[in-house]
Amino acid sequence: MVSFDQQLAVLTIAGDEDRATSGRRRRPLSAALSATRDVIVDLSDLDFADSSVIVDLACLAQRLRAHGRTLWLAGPQPHIRRLIESVGLDRLPAVRLDGSAPAFS
Repeated sequence: MVSFDQQLAVLTIAGDEDRATSGRRRRPLSAALSATRDVIVDLSDLDFADSSVIVDLACLAQRLRAHGRTLWLAGPQPHIRRLIESVGLDRLPAVRLDGSAPAFS
């Protein structure tokens, strides 16, 4: 399941996400691009992700960065965190992993 809350600028990715489910990510990812502030990605309920999810998040981060915004990755389970760190998603200029995410307002 993938959804975007425009008011909070929170993209939620939950369950199992892979190439087979990439079509249902398009609309929420597009909505996230229209956010007027940093985007928080709630990964707390993401059980499985393949490389297509990582690519989608990297592309989103790149496009947000072009508009001076940051992608905050929040609450990944340990195995998802390891995936993020092993492929270097957390080292992209516009990506922050956990830590000091801005407060919801």
